[in-house]
Amino acid sequence: MRNRNTIELLGLWEQIYNPDFKPLEFEGFRKQAGLNSFVLTPKRWIESTNAIGITSKQGRYGGTFAHKDIALEFASWISIEFKLYLIKEFQRLKEDENNRLKLEWNFQRTLAKVNYHIHTDSIKENLIPSAISKTQAAIIYANEADLLNMALFGKTAKQWRDQNPEKSGNVRDYATLEQLVVLSNMESTNALLTHQGLSQPDRLIHLNQLAITQMTSLVRHRNNLTELRS
Repeated sequence: MRNRNTIELLGLWEQIYNPDFKPLEFEGFRKQAGLNSFVLTPKRWIESTNAIGITSKQGRYGGTFAHKDIALEFASWISIEFKLYLIKEFQRLKEDENNRLKLEWNFQRTLAKVNYHIHTDSIKENLIPSAISKTQAAIIYANEADLLNMALFGKTAKQWRDQNPEKSGNVRDYATLEQLVVLSNMESTNALLTHQGLSQPDRLIHLNQLAITQMTSLVRHRNNLTELRS
């Protein structure tokens, strides 16, 4: 922990994940790092900077523990062999991810797939979302996923599970391709609205209106293609 790079890594991690981190104390340690007289223990680091990435406990079951981000860096510093294996494993996982995600996500092609998968008469559900009521908008939802579920499906994940106890998975597993397209658009819009500082109720109303508009357009376009094909 006397190493300057180690101090900078610990400080950067804390600045990202710890709102109570003390940056002035961190700067003091960073400036002293590398001096022969400089000594830094985990306990001193934690007490001085209010750090949470490392914990140090005394006693029979004590020891020094670190968040996995920091632990991996320490292990890489100790063993160059470990670092090499870590790099190779990262590359393997990224290649695997790229292979799985190597889909031609093109809007025109997606619309073509949407239009091709025509619902049969046996499907009774109404694809167009209902307008959010004032009562629904006033509810504070536990997470952003449920906010999007309410805007598009008119129910939270729990409400859907309660209504469909015989089904496995969640409401999104049973969504139509049209709904998944709109859901993807809503996720991007929600991120933008959050960045603009809109409250959750305001975002819910805006996202619900977006879902109604886009689903209406997709369903109408699908029906027009059905008529042409027939």
